[in-house]
Amino acid sequence: MAKEKKVLLSVNDLWVKFRVRGRVLTAIRGISLDIYENESIAIVGESGSGKSVFTKTFAGMLDSNGFVSDGSILFNDEELADTHVKLTPMARRLIAGSRRKLDEACKLEHGAATYQQILALESEKRAKSSLSDEEKAEVETEYKDLMAKRTDAYNLKQTFDRRKEKDKIKETDQLISGYDNQIKELKKREEELIRKRKAAAAGDTSYQKHYQDRAAALKAQYEREIKGEVSPAVLRRNEVLAKEIYLSVGRYDLHQRVRMIHKLEAALKKAMQLGVDLNDENQRNAIFDSVTFRVRYLDETAEELHGICILNLAKVQYAGDWTQIRGKRIATVFQDPMTSLNPIITIGKQITSIIIKHQNCSEAEARRRALDLMRKVGIPRPEARFDDYPFQYSGGMRQRIVIAIALSCQPKILICDEPTTALDVTIQAQILQLIKDLQKEFNYTIVFITHDLGVVANVADRVAVLYAGQVVELGTVEEVFYDPRHPYTWALLSSLPQLAQKNTKLYSITGTPPSLYNHIVGDSFAPRNPYCLKIDTMMEPPMFKVTDTHYAKTWLLDPNAPKIEKPEGIQDIHQKLISAFNI
Repeated sequence: MAKEKKVLLSVNDLWVKFRVRGRVLTAIRGISLDIYENESIAIVGESGSGKSVFTKTFAGMLDSNGFVSDGSILFNDEELADTHVKLTPMARRLIAGSRRKLDEACKLEHGAATYQQILALESEKRAKSSLSDEEKAEVETEYKDLMAKRTDAYNLKQTFDRRKEKDKIKETDQLISGYDNQIKELKKREEELIRKRKAAAAGDTSYQKHYQDRAAALKAQYEREIKGEVSPAVLRRNEVLAKEIYLSVGRYDLHQRVRMIHKLEAALKKAMQLGVDLNDENQRNAIFDSVTFRVRYLDETAEELHGICILNLAKVQYAGDWTQIRGKRIATVFQDPMTSLNPIITIGKQITSIIIKHQNCSEAEARRRALDLMRKVGIPRPEARFDDYPFQYSGGMRQRIVIAIALSCQPKILICDEPTTALDVTIQAQILQLIKDLQKEFNYTIVFITHDLGVVANVADRVAVLYAGQVVELGTVEEVFYDPRHPYTWALLSSLPQLAQKNTKLYSITGTPPSLYNHIVGDSFAPRNPYCLKIDTMMEPPMFKVTDTHYAKTWLLDPNAPKIEKPEGIQDIHQKLISAFNI
């Protein structure tokens, strides 16, 4: 089924981190996942597994201290990606200027190998007169560890009562002072070592002569190489690159456009100097991503350029770009409707304001569309309820309004972040059915975040099980429920109250998830895994393929692993699930 569908969102090796009180927390660790058009995929796992952070990353809703440190999120929306830019006289001048600069800079490609040798020689000299990369990393790790301990001690001090706990405050002050002294001592040792290395390097006349002779020879060789002729094929490539630069910045105002053109020209010149293969699509995308989305050149007329935008949501550099994506193309329904709605603005106004902002229509047209949406989400007598305030609606009706707002711009992806948690059981079923029914009409993809496996069984086509910021199992809902392969998935299913037998103890997962401040060695689930193998504590498992649609990240699937049966409580799970969840 998945193979026949178009990939709408392609996540590749995504890493998301947060700066928290002087430390770095890695919330998402190398997730790769394709999400298909018109499917329903559930993201499941315990609290803190990274479910919400993962979806907030591609919805542009990360907190200000969060950032994508690596990876890509390619959004394949043809309508949004299709780009046309008018060829005005100024546009032609800017494109011609970019082409002249690229034609000059591309001569540097002839000397790229020599330039790399020059950089290596300079790096070697720096290493002799300073710390090695390993020593720098060691010092940095020790410094971060001391700063984290100092921060924890300072935060602890703030919790003490200044009148009743003076002894504890004094003791903590001494602890903080001790950490300050250790940090000063570490810095002093580092500076002293660097000073000694510099003195030793300066006194090594043999090395200094070798460095100067080698540097002069390489520089002379480099100057000869970059005077070579440029081939017609490279000139044609530069012409396309110049047009791609202008296509990529065409949506910005003139001041921003010119500023970004200069940045892209500099980035491309640096890439040419380093010998980056600019004919490689991925490498070219990466260079543009450092400034803005790349728009790949397709064709042109006398009046305009035409291209397709490579929407890498992990590399959004300009906050204004999110206004074309968030809400309009990717919308979210949160778990508590009362915190999603403004209590002092009428329901109708909250829907129409979104329609007017994203669809550029009149207020009368926005009202008509809002009333139509209210009917579709099941609000009785929408004309009479249009000017009511959120407090005049029940919880279930408020959630229906939140769904109406999310669907007001007909998004491609609807993220449902535990949308039924705050509702009673009967209303939960209605909301889930509503989301599924509307999917048939609006043709959106559902990304459902939940820890309720009963919801998953009724809503999802596929399931991604998250643990400690990684996808540990991925498959169709039938595969994950009836043939789970990861011990964490076994544990989640075993702990379902609906599957518990009379006079038996309800299963619970022992221990707690690992701290994501620390570097995790081996399988992150190993300390809680009753089926843990020795290799689990030493090496992270790869993602093993079970079927074309089913994958699991566990050493138990290695051909050399001992054969371990899944727990008895979930071995005959099919009939239990049908009975428990009325599938």
